[in-house]
Amino acid sequence: MGTPVRILGIDPGLRHTGWGMILSDGPRLSWVAHGVISPDPTLPLAERLAVIFNGVNELVSLHQPHLAGVEETLVNAGAQSALKLGQARGAAMTALAVSSVEVSEFAPRRIKQAIVGTGKADKEQIAFMVQRLLPRAGGVKNDAADALATAICAAHYRPALVRGVA
Repeated sequence: MGTPVRILGIDPGLRHTGWGMILSDGPRLSWVAHGVISPDPTLPLAERLAVIFNGVNELVSLHQPHLAGVEETLVNAGAQSALKLGQARGAAMTALAVSSVEVSEFAPRRIKQAIVGTGKADKEQIAFMVQRLLPRAGGVKNDAADALATAICAAHYRPALVRGVA
């Protein structure tokens, strides 16, 4: 088909940062791996952010993604929650940037539209569609399913140059 592109999806969170790695080869998508980075909630904030940063760094070293998709912060959750989520997101994005991985950011609504077809899909619908699109992934928990959905969204919207279209 062309040159396969490795895409890392990140669903940031202070308690659970989901991640999912896919391979995009033209229109075909295949699952590579997924999981969750879960810092100890009793750690101080700075140390939890370091766990997220180091976890994403390890993922980049292990999987060598060509690009990454990161879910944007949902501000409807409240100012304090949005601020903390933004810090987790910043730790993940910094780890990607330090490793020179191109990052695309997607609103939750856009990710849902790319996976389910509607921006108002719930977590169960996302997990169901991720399992349909990536059957080798098996049963996927919500945080990792959201991350795989973000990677799939990034595959759909990735820059034309990465797709080999000039």
